[in-house]
Amino acid sequence: MSRNSGLVKNRAPAPIQISAEQILREAADRQESIKVDPVIQIHDAEEYQSYLRDRRKHFEDNIRYRREHIGNWVKYAKLEEEHKEFERARSIFERALEVEPRSGELWLRYAEFEMRNEFINHARNVLDRAVQLLPRVDFLWYKYVYMEELVRDIPKCRAVFERWMKWMPDDNAWLAYARFETRVGAGAPLDRAEAVMRRYVNVYPSAKAFLKFSKWAEFEAKNIDLARTILEACLSELEPEESRQARVFQRFASFEERQGEYERARVIYKHAIKLLRLADIQVDPKKVEKEEDITEWEIERRKELYKAYLSFEKKHGDRKGIEQVLLIKQRREYNDRVENDPHDYDAWFEFAKLEEDNSASLDNHDPAAVREVYERAVAQVPPTTNNKDHWKRYIYLWIYYATYEELTNGDMERAAEIYQTCLNIIPHKHFSFSKIWINAAKVYVRMKNLPLARKILGRAIGLCGKEKIFKEYIALELSLGEIDRCRSLYNNYLKAMPENCAAWTKYAELEKSLGETDRCRAILELAVSQPSLDMPEVLWKTYIDFEIDEGEGDHARRLYERLLERTNHVKVWISYAQFEGSEIGMGMPKAREVMEKAYDMLKDEGLKDERVLLLDAWRVLEQQNGDSEHVGKVEAKLPRRIKRKRMRKDEDGNDLGWEEYFDYQFPDDDDQGASNLKILEMAAKWKRQRQDGSDDGSDDDSDMED
Repeated sequence: MSRNSGLVKNRAPAPIQISAEQILREAADRQESIKVDPVIQIHDAEEYQSYLRDRRKHFEDNIRYRREHIGNWVKYAKLEEEHKEFERARSIFERALEVEPRSGELWLRYAEFEMRNEFINHARNVLDRAVQLLPRVDFLWYKYVYMEELVRDIPKCRAVFERWMKWMPDDNAWLAYARFETRVGAGAPLDRAEAVMRRYVNVYPSAKAFLKFSKWAEFEAKNIDLARTILEACLSELEPEESRQARVFQRFASFEERQGEYERARVIYKHAIKLLRLADIQVDPKKVEKEEDITEWEIERRKELYKAYLSFEKKHGDRKGIEQVLLIKQRREYNDRVENDPHDYDAWFEFAKLEEDNSASLDNHDPAAVREVYERAVAQVPPTTNNKDHWKRYIYLWIYYATYEELTNGDMERAAEIYQTCLNIIPHKHFSFSKIWINAAKVYVRMKNLPLARKILGRAIGLCGKEKIFKEYIALELSLGEIDRCRSLYNNYLKAMPENCAAWTKYAELEKSLGETDRCRAILELAVSQPSLDMPEVLWKTYIDFEIDEGEGDHARRLYERLLERTNHVKVWISYAQFEGSEIGMGMPKAREVMEKAYDMLKDEGLKDERVLLLDAWRVLEQQNGDSEHVGKVEAKLPRRIKRKRMRKDEDGNDLGWEEYFDYQFPDDDDQGASNLKILEMAAKWKRQRQDGSDDGSDDDSDMED
């Protein structure tokens, strides 16, 4: 839409009006004058002869000046013909032929002159001389056979055609001969015409000749069986460079479709798709063109054949055919996507999944198309080695490729080669991927090649050294019962990552499962002595649980004491008290002592939430292992939860408004806190009395004063 489309046009009449009459007059005035030759009026024979002498003299002069100009001769002969001077006209043509005897146009004008004036024998003589002198000029032969057929001299016309065919003319000449025999043999068997076409395909054994023969048989001879036989012979008898042309299959399939033989047409299309690699042309036409050494024109014809197949399936296909058409369309779309952006790995994933699903749905599983997509995908290596994120999606292409070969095709050797190739591509100096190492090793394990699997994992530890690789290697050796190898791997694991509490724990659990108590205790002792640990609470818990399971209460108690020297976390105190209250501990007095000590410490530090958590655990412990007296003492220590307000501030210290929060008021806090708690209790009591409708306010006042 133009910019001025929204403007209102000015529909007012023009200031100067022009009528239709003015336009016509102006057009007539501007026309150029036409020069008309003067009209010559002849009154008698003498004037007529004088006029002819002048015209002849004019043409003779022109011929004298330009003898090689054929137009002058033809016009001169035309003059004599118009005045019924046929002998003179014939003489002029003969004189012209002496000048230009190899001018096919001149021979044609000469023959047409004789035919116009119904000198058939003269015309036959002229054309016979012409085709003898110029046998390769086809339009002379066409004129010759046309004249003989026009005068209904069929034997002579056939004889002319036979003379012509001896010179091996082009395809149209043979078709003209066959059509002539078809016309003269109308209503009778077309044996002569068929014989002509058979001679034609024998002289020119090409796809073009066979296709013309089949077209003649279908549309002119109306012989469907003959047309089908010819097309079948074209595919079977011709050389591959002739028969393997897209137009042959397209004509054959279109013929069967016109006859309603849809299954035959579908078979032809599918044979063409497989033989001519139509699907590959949709993917990479330049590759097919280079491999088969075919022209761009043939590539375009094959693409047209593919479109014809799609159109056929849309019109006559069943569900399977329609799905195949959709598959072709999706292939084209994915090819466009990966051509526009070769590093669009999501597109490669979807493309490969499409080919896998299609290959799985086929009766004869053929992994060639899937492998080709994967090979094209993994060839698109990320352009940089500085960013690991670019490689993450790319690495999964290799994993999916190897998984497909192993699970779908059952080719573990190929899967192992894929992993090895991927490991050679990854820039391990910058980064690596533990998943690739582990998957490669597992493939060799499934192949029962343990030395190669160990070699892969050992190389991975040297180049990558990630925690996951250690775990998988240890799990492999543990499943094989190689305990010494596991210990060696754990030692290397902990040398590389001494702060990893999970590694220390697993190592200790391994020794514990083997009954090596001293080894387990030594490992845990070494672990807790490390200066830096990522999850020390897990490690200490494992160590303490180990001593408890072994029945070493004194060791566990010493561990608790050591742990409390490092941290005063409330959960540690609770666990310590629960340990003392258990069967292996020293009993509830010791547990109460631990709780009292923890409570005092938390009180001194002002940690109210932790005190509440400790009192809840203490009450549960007393309920389970103590008596009601001590339960009451613990409950007397429980705080009251009260709602308070405080000013909320932003990062810069500006006031944002008041907010409510919950606080705890402990009974054993300072006197001010107890006084405040007493006042709050009295206020709550007074409020309840007001709600009950009490009129006596002196009691409330006295309570407030107390």
